[in-house]
This record gives sequence, structure tokens and C-alpha cells, in this order.
Amino acid sequence: MIDNLCDQAGRQNATVACFYFDFAARKEESPAGMLGCLLKQLVFGLEEMPEEISRAYRDRKNAIGGRGLQVSEILKLLQTTSSKRHAFICIDALDECALEHRANLLRLLNQILKWSPGTRVFVTGRPHILPEIRRQLLGRVTDVSISPRRDDVIRYLHSRLATDTTPDAMDSSLEADILKRIPGDISEMYVEARTPPGLPQPIH
Repeated sequence: MIDNLCDQAGRQNATVACFYFDFAARKEESPAGMLGCLLKQLVFGLEEMPEEISRAYRDRKNAIGGRGLQVSEILKLLQTTSSKRHAFICIDALDECALEHRANLLRLLNQILKWSPGTRVFVTGRPHILPEIRRQLLGRVTDVSISPRRDDVIRYLHSRLATDTTPDAMDSSLEADILKRIPGDISEMYVEARTPPGLPQPIH
């Protein structure tokens, strides 16, 4: 989906920024880190660096101790950057974001959407955080449930088992158990796409 979006965005003078949450690294994934990562990607998609961003980083570089930008400063720069052209922000596995950061991150995304009407946000995660997303984004969301097809999961498992680097560790009994248990344990995921009313629709 990300690759397809990037291909289409390039043809429509839009830019794409992505962030992937990882449970194993959740202590390092702060709001400032996520926003900084998104800002870097959006700036990379511009033909010219906005003067506000150049000035902000020059000022920080000369600051005592080289202190990084604060969340409020990064947010302002994100709003400036995303207002230059249509932007698509993709957040994957939001449910793996640390609980103490998640509500704040959603509030920050809501501010970006409020001040940058050409921006769209696409979020994936497990169903239990959908009410939180609806609440923090003021309920103006479109959510789509995705349930993996059992046949697709089994086909994928077969392809991975066929390229197993330790074939001697696998016998027919273990393979049958894998093909039975894993497809049955796949949980439903949902995709949430935020489209403010009255604005152009996202790229299809």
C-alpha cells in the first residue's frame, strides 16, 4: 500500500511520510522522535527547503548543548511543510506505541490535520484502539476492518516453509501443526483513514 501510494503521490505533486511503531523499541519512540521522522520525510519531498526549517535548525545547532527541537516546534514546522503541498502521513501499528505516548500523538496528528487541510492520515492497528482514535480525532474517521483470508495465510506459510534454511528441523507433523495453528491465530486488524469532509479525496 505504501509503495503504491508513493508511486501515485509522485505523479500528483504530493508527498508521503511513514512511521512504523515497534513494540520492542517502544521506549525510544517518543512523540518528538515520531514527528521529527515525519518532518524529515516531508521536507525531503519538497523541491526547496523552507526557510523556517533551515532557520530553526541553525538556531538549535548554535544552542548550548545542541538541544534538539521541542515537540511544539516540530509540530509548527510540520504544519508549515505539509501546507506547501498535499501530504499523506501513514502510521503503522499504532497499538504498539507506548500507552503514555499514544493519546498525545493522536492529539498532535489532529492539530496537523486542523491546520493543514491538504493532509491525510492513514493509521493501522488492532481493533481495541479504534475508540481512542475516534475520540482523539474528534470522531471524523473512516475505519475499515481487514480480516486476512485463511487461504492467503496458508499460501504464504507454504512459500516460507519451502525456503526454510533449516529443513532438517522440519518434519511433516510439525509442518501440519504450523499450517493448522497459525492461520487460526491470526487476529483481525483494522485500517483507519481520516478524510476531512468537504476536501478532495485521497489518492485511490
